[in-house]
Amino acid sequence: MTIQTPDWVKHAVFYQIFPDRFARTTRPVDCPEMAVALEPWAAPPSLEGYKGGDLWGIVEKLDYLQALGVTALYFTPIFQSASNHRYHTHDYYQVDPLLGGNVAFDALLTAAHDRQMRVVLDGVFNHASRGFFYFNDILENGPHSPWLDWFKIEGWPLSAYDGSKPANYTSWVNNRALPQFNHDHPAVREYIMRVGEHWINQGVDGWRLDVPFEIKAKGFWQEFRDRIKAINPEAYIVGEVWTDARQWLDGSQFDGVMNYLFTGPTLAFAAGDRVVREHVEIPDYYPYPALDAAGYADKIQALFSLYPWEIQLTQLNLLSSHDVARVGTVVGEDLSSLKLSVLLQMTFPGAPSIYYGDEVGLMGEMDPGCRRGFPPESDWDQALLKHHQTLIALRHAHPALRVGDYQVLFTEGLVYVFCRCLKGPAAEAADCPTVIVAINAGTATATTAAFTLPAEIANPLRCLYGQGSLTQSGSGKTGILTISARAGLILG
Repeated sequence: MTIQTPDWVKHAVFYQIFPDRFARTTRPVDCPEMAVALEPWAAPPSLEGYKGGDLWGIVEKLDYLQALGVTALYFTPIFQSASNHRYHTHDYYQVDPLLGGNVAFDALLTAAHDRQMRVVLDGVFNHASRGFFYFNDILENGPHSPWLDWFKIEGWPLSAYDGSKPANYTSWVNNRALPQFNHDHPAVREYIMRVGEHWINQGVDGWRLDVPFEIKAKGFWQEFRDRIKAINPEAYIVGEVWTDARQWLDGSQFDGVMNYLFTGPTLAFAAGDRVVREHVEIPDYYPYPALDAAGYADKIQALFSLYPWEIQLTQLNLLSSHDVARVGTVVGEDLSSLKLSVLLQMTFPGAPSIYYGDEVGLMGEMDPGCRRGFPPESDWDQALLKHHQTLIALRHAHPALRVGDYQVLFTEGLVYVFCRCLKGPAAEAADCPTVIVAINAGTATATTAAFTLPAEIANPLRCLYGQGSLTQSGSGKTGILTISARAGLILG
């Protein structure tokens, strides 16, 4: 079958927002539900505490995100819930009142679209919560509830809160707070499909699907895709799959996944033995053992072999998220490791995704540490922010960095060189149809042996970014690179 993915995703730079922790509005809002006791913003986060970030506050931050170069927003769940992360859904049709409710979301969606920013929501469709009306009715009415078939009831009585007694219902990872839907029941299936359709009809640009591998009902995700794409063929459907995702990336289900198979090797190469193992072993996405350039090339080529190129271009390439320790903490707060990782991310096929605050040096261990409040400007790492802005601008300026072919040119020690090359009419229209990216992850300046340059290069290359130089010889057919220690170079 011909695989079709949303074209806009190939050119997007995503920014992931955990709504409770990004921004509180600075203006008065006529919403009494938001006038509540909150955890201090700057205090270390707790598992259960709310800091009161809201959607109005995000609207006020859109100018900052636009200046950063962000073109798409991915939100962790926003629907009514009894948890700060909102994965415990109460109502799939109501935005949480603490975030400002549906009115605030409508304003955010309009403001984002006015800036040509896309909006992707988190769909938690494997499980609901104890507060979800249909399950709560079962807790109230027991075997007399009309909603018994919506969940997997195993006996009576149910014990939703007392862990000393059998729960008597199936929940996700045995967490009683998260009763699992019975996806084989036609009404449940139809309910979830309609939730997906509703928000796309409201103007949302896609869904990030939470633990989609847990839903085993035959044809479920194929139907979900068909119904979403019938409303908006350019809607983005991206799954939370940490490992080999070929069974979901055949063109009939998802457009991409959260690309942890990029994250692990990239940190293992850029940071090497600076990776703090205690922060990455649970959940395990393998940014260790340390990789040299050849080892990194092997991992990347193995990743490319998994999926068709059309899928590679719409993967969501991340360095951290709400489910893992922040990248700065993982690499031992080493700035050069951070910068090299971002350089690799911004020049890789697929859509880069920045986890809120990573761009200004926000640190944090596993949950709840990775979900701190966004810091005040006085605490920003301005050099790291500028690094992000510069590389994002280069990605936007050069189509080769977004949709060009990927070819490894040279690997030796800790020096890794690759190119992104446009072909055909796209190459003819581009200012830099071929871009070369070189990384020296070593601690000393490195000079490469002569290597063959791409045949597409017709003119001497100029430095677009970084520290180093290229000497071309043999009528421009070979090159020798000199790259500063722990630095990168982009030529085009």
